[in-house]
Amino acid sequence: MSGIITLETKTPIIAPNVFVAPNAVVIGDVTIGEDSSVWFGCVLRADVGSIVIGRRTNIQDLTCLHMTHGVSNTVIGDDVTVGHRVVLHGCTVEDGALIGMGAILLDGCVIGADSVIAAGALVPPRMVIPPGAMVKGSPAKVVREATAEERAMGRLGAAHYVENAKRYIPLVRQER
Repeated sequence: MSGIITLETKTPIIAPNVFVAPNAVVIGDVTIGEDSSVWFGCVLRADVGSIVIGRRTNIQDLTCLHMTHGVSNTVIGDDVTVGHRVVLHGCTVEDGALIGMGAILLDGCVIGADSVIAAGALVPPRMVIPPGAMVKGSPAKVVREATAEERAMGRLGAAHYVENAKRYIPLVRQER
């Protein structure tokens, strides 16, 4: 059985060259852009709002995307790297950001382009992170401006995952 599920009248829209792991679940009003990937054990549940994922973005293993009804949708830009076991709940992540493993981003928060959210950080509701920031802690705090090398990490990770996904696409039967 495919984990790509139509809910009522909402069917996920997934570009043809996207890798969706066979045990990932993508439900409802979800749009995934070209060259993106959704890895093993992920849940993208758009039952009370929408999820939009840009191009060349990777959603790594065991990550959950959802939102709160009537509060906010989940929007992830282009060239974003989302680490393992992340929760993205009704948030916006702009292009090139890196979201570290185990981070939690809550309703209405906005992560600026090329920012780095450290592993395990908890970004509270409605927090706005400026572009190019280094963010750590629970609750999250901007600790400094990210270095040029750190700002490039999200996009470099995205490029790596585009290539890695090409190895998996032929191995799985994508029922869409």
